[in-house]
Amino acid sequence: VPIVVAVTKMDVQAADIDKVKSGLSAEDIIPEDWGGDTMVVPVSSHTGEGIDDLLDAILLQAEVAEFKAPVDVPARGTVIESSLEKGRGPVATILVKAGTLKRGDAILAGPHFGRVRAMFNELGEQVKSAGPSIPVEVLGLSGTPEAGDDAFVVANEKRAKEIASQRDERERENKLAQQQAARLEEVFSAIGENGPSETKDLNLLIKGDVQGSVEALVESLGKIPSEEVKIRIISSGVGGISESDVELALASKAIIIGFNVRADAKARKVIQESGVDVRYYSVIYEAIQDVTDAVSGLLGTEVREEIIGLAEVREMVAAGGAARAKLSADLEQLREEQRRQ
Repeated sequence: VPIVVAVTKMDVQAADIDKVKSGLSAEDIIPEDWGGDTMVVPVSSHTGEGIDDLLDAILLQAEVAEFKAPVDVPARGTVIESSLEKGRGPVATILVKAGTLKRGDAILAGPHFGRVRAMFNELGEQVKSAGPSIPVEVLGLSGTPEAGDDAFVVANEKRAKEIASQRDERERENKLAQQQAARLEEVFSAIGENGPSETKDLNLLIKGDVQGSVEALVESLGKIPSEEVKIRIISSGVGGISESDVELALASKAIIIGFNVRADAKARKVIQESGVDVRYYSVIYEAIQDVTDAVSGLLGTEVREEIIGLAEVREMVAAGGAARAKLSADLEQLREEQRRQ
């Protein structure tokens, strides 16, 4: 497919676009000013620099390639992202590639199905339909599809459920086959001239706020090199850490990694009783670094986030100088008490 590259953070003083172009060239993506056919546009999301140029580049690419899509046909598109949100359920961001997606359509996305209950555009506004090239958040699916899954409208919800069931069964069979192959591989790796292998396993259970973050973590953690420790992702998914997740981690002796999610009340109780190791992260590189250090045997100071209570923001008011000073003093006093504890 044609590629338009947006090189970000051009407002940073140390930005070096030539270094980025060199890296792109190493992957056979040759910029236009280097004799290739790939448009490279420097941009900054902080200052807005280059955004208009980027939009012009996309429009030019579409015009030159004569991209067209039918409108008056059942919609089909691609899942960009998905998440499990409180009060809304599974939410999938779908980029419509052809046809028109309407509210009430029966839709199939990967192994999940449903009826479009509501759609929201990029501004958070509710819309009734979306045509080609329009991204929308869709509510009403039975689960969270993976990024890259095809999504398309089918004749009715019954047909969508049948296809989803077949895909789900096929996915389960593939996972089972992979697990059996892994066990067989373990048997052969344990048989050698010097007896069983001394390789240790580090089991991880990953939960994240969106599918893209979970996929990135699974892929990055699986690539951490180590001859002595083998990293196994026993489970991964979108949503908060549940009681069943903790029980699975306990049974498999796994560490739970929560990325931008927290354990619910029941799960926290089981965690306290069982002592399962749960680590919370909001920056993906910190999670990767901690696991890398653990694998290398270099994990030093352990930093944990302990939930001591939950609060709901019900009202926000503008505070004057005196109020801000009092709030700062109260916060400092709270920090001092926590340090003493």
